[in-house]
Amino acid sequence: MEFQKSPDGGWGWVIVVVSFFTQFLCYGSPLAVGVLYIEWLDAFGEGKGKTAWVGSLASGVGLLASPVCSLCVSSFGARTVTIFSGFLVAGGLMLSSLAPNIYFLFFSYGIVVGLGCGLLYTATVTITCQYFDSRRGLALGLISTGSSVGLFIYAALQRLLIELYGLDGCLLIVGALALNILACGSLMRPLQSPICPCPEKIAPENVLERYSMYNEKEKSLEENMNILDKNYSSEDKCNSNLPSGDWGWETPKNPTATATAHTKEPEPYTKKVVEQTYFCKQLAKRKWQLYRNYCCETVSLFKNKVFSALFIAILLFDIGGFPPSLLMEDVARSSNVKEEDLAMPLISIIGIMTAVGKLLLGIMADFKWVNTLYLYVATLIITGLALCAIPLAKSYVTLAILSGILGFLTGNWSIFPYVTTKTVGIDKLAHAYGILMFFAGLGNSLGPPIVGWFYDWTQTYDIAFYFSGFCVLLGGFILLLASLPCWDTCNKKLPKPAPTTFFYKVASNV
Repeated sequence: MEFQKSPDGGWGWVIVVVSFFTQFLCYGSPLAVGVLYIEWLDAFGEGKGKTAWVGSLASGVGLLASPVCSLCVSSFGARTVTIFSGFLVAGGLMLSSLAPNIYFLFFSYGIVVGLGCGLLYTATVTITCQYFDSRRGLALGLISTGSSVGLFIYAALQRLLIELYGLDGCLLIVGALALNILACGSLMRPLQSPICPCPEKIAPENVLERYSMYNEKEKSLEENMNILDKNYSSEDKCNSNLPSGDWGWETPKNPTATATAHTKEPEPYTKKVVEQTYFCKQLAKRKWQLYRNYCCETVSLFKNKVFSALFIAILLFDIGGFPPSLLMEDVARSSNVKEEDLAMPLISIIGIMTAVGKLLLGIMADFKWVNTLYLYVATLIITGLALCAIPLAKSYVTLAILSGILGFLTGNWSIFPYVTTKTVGIDKLAHAYGILMFFAGLGNSLGPPIVGWFYDWTQTYDIAFYFSGFCVLLGGFILLLASLPCWDTCNKKLPKPAPTTFFYKVASNV
């Protein structure tokens, strides 16, 4: 795909606005699922570990399918994917209002809504990175605040709707609001054409030039036709040797007319068969070459030590860092904090501070003197320490402070695409980001159920959050070790890598 120069403004600001509202409408309910989580516990009477799967699937499935989402955005464009995903999110939310048991919610809310969210996230991030270059950090920070503002508003909105219309009515209304994603998607004008435009009819004489990808000598159409004619002649010889009667060919009444038809009619048919066979052969080779190139590019990405450490860090971060946004309300209830003592829902505090963190961290990423990779590492280490402090919090004030800190640090999602772009380059962003989001989705899917199982086993959240803090700290230190400047000195002594491999220069400003 050939990229046009990023305008860094103009229609790009329209893209920022509609991407903001897309993430607001899409992620509002899944991120504020902690409010619904308590209602589902009371409605279905299942364990906390099993019930937590609903929210974790909603956040994890879309990320697990990120490689497929990236392929869809590259093939069909952000506009088409956004409109299709709007139907998925709205339909999944409305279906969830009819759920008779927790297993139905796994499909309707966890898989359908989660897949729609994954497609929308990939589409908004990709099109924003295409429209912005020097202001990319600011643009990504602005659009990513949409999900955080949605978390802040939907946490209070869903609680109010449940009081007024019940759980089923709440999901129906939220699903109807999600239909506005269709209007947002219609404004996402592509900066370049998708990688797979509508197929055009190819003339038979152009098949060779269009689909030949290898240098080995191929038989020409005339040679293939001669081979096929030889088969016809050999077939005629076999037929002449067959006995007449029920098992033989019937003797023609007019041999001259039949001979003339045999010499004239098979020619166009033979040519057509050879052309179509040759076309299929070259098309299969082309597809195989594309798959082979994809695997080679994936291997080259993992040869980059920073990229390899980045996927470990994002996996451990999502295992430990995601559960607070889902379980903080239940943590407060387990700490004997009464609901009337909650001046503001803890999930709302996480949401508004996440919006602030995404915006401020995104602005910081645009400063030339800030190394974005080290900034991301710092957020991971502080997040791990804050998670370890949750078991020590026994009042609303301390839980609110820790929720604010965790929310602000979770805003590092706004600089994660920035770090990925600087690590692998803009031309490999969709490929690399899809792989990283797969591991992030795996962490999102496993984190809350693990914490819930720890509670079901110990009847306390203490060990669960110590485990979560340890995972995030481990990921942060692994990424820090991989990005130390001493590795650059070691790399200078190594042979020069191939031109297609991009190594992250941690000593330079990101």
